Amino acid sequence: MHSVVCIKQVPDSGQIRVHPVTNTIMRQGVPTIINPYDLFALEAALRLRDRHGGEVTVLTMGPPMAADSLRKALGFGADRAVLLTDRVFAGSDTLATSFALATAIGRIGETWGPPDIVFTGKQTIDGDTAQVGPGIAKRLNLTQLTYVARIAELDLAARSVTVERRAEGGVQVLRTRLPCLVTVLEGINEMRRGSLAEALRAARAEIVTWSAREAGIADIARCGLRGSPTVVKRVFAPASRAEKAALVPTHGRDAAGLAEGLIEALFARSPGPEDDLARLAAGQ
Repeated sequence: MHSVVCIKQVPDSGQIRVHPVTNTIMRQGVPTIINPYDLFALEAALRLRDRHGGEVTVLTMGPPMAADSLRKALGFGADRAVLLTDRVFAGSDTLATSFALATAIGRIGETWGPPDIVFTGKQTIDGDTAQVGPGIAKRLNLTQLTYVARIAELDLAARSVTVERRAEGGVQVLRTRLPCLVTVLEGINEMRRGSLAEALRAARAEIVTWSAREAGIADIARCGLRGSPTVVKRVFAPASRAEKAALVPTHGRDAAGLAEGLIEALFARSPGPEDDLARLAAGQ
């Protein structure tokens, strides 16, 4: 079994600042990390490999420094890492990014065998669009299983996978044939600690580095700013809330009384839900 995991190196969201004049994110001096959602995707792929055998290839697109994140992925146990880096990728939006990654995944398939499952996190913390995974699936003509909360079963003999997908109002149980693309939610698993042997292997490992041409991208006009129709009008930090927290007296109340007091306080501040509940109770 061959899994490809797409990861992204992102700025640490806890230390991001916005320029007060240009309203752009200030990345200088901000440490980078692997997108947290992508770590859940990586662990999901590693667990399937541990259970069914095969290989895990990690892919990222970014500047040369993104190799650091790939080495971390190798330290967790990935078998190989591919860095897609070229100046023509600068300024890529989700459309251009999904095109470049899909082309690179095709090249990976030609080199090491076609992937059975392509994994991504549900979204990245710096963009929050959740568009790249589905974009890759569309370009590669793969069935996409998004917002997956659990991989219930993988049957390699039947070439099928069964997952639990979080949906509005409940959980969907879906089964599809391989190959497919899976975007995973947070909490689907817990990232393992890499062993010392894996860390030493990662330090010595060769990062496969491809330019646009080496990845098989013939039309560079579909990459970078030229291939990105998205225009960012403004980036801004949300204003601090001036509203203070309300205090609910707890002295002398048992659990039921405390719950009743909290509900009364909530309805006093936001009467809308109480009116809705009253109409539902009246059968309206």
